[in-house]
Amino acid sequence: LQTLLPAAMRLYHAGAVSLPQLWRALSLNPANRLGLPQGRLAEGAPADLVLFDPDAPFLLDRFTLKSKSKNTPFDGQRMEGKVLATWVGGTQVYQG
Repeated sequence: LQTLLPAAMRLYHAGAVSLPQLWRALSLNPANRLGLPQGRLAEGAPADLVLFDPDAPFLLDRFTLKSKSKNTPFDGQRMEGKVLATWVGGTQVYQG
């Protein structure tokens, strides 16, 4: 999951999708299919948020991934769309 947003942002930067299309594909649509209240900003919905810079470039280094698995096809590649912070249920769980 840590590489999902930057990998998907490649589609945005290539002009293949808009940001609203990307957000629906990554959050709203999966939540709707699973019958979950997540994936939307609405009163009473869980405060699960990601703050990111869509244009921030970075070099993906598999050794800095938070995942236990360090396998990724994106190792050493320049990516755009860096996650700056993440909140789950209103509690900040990541600051990058």
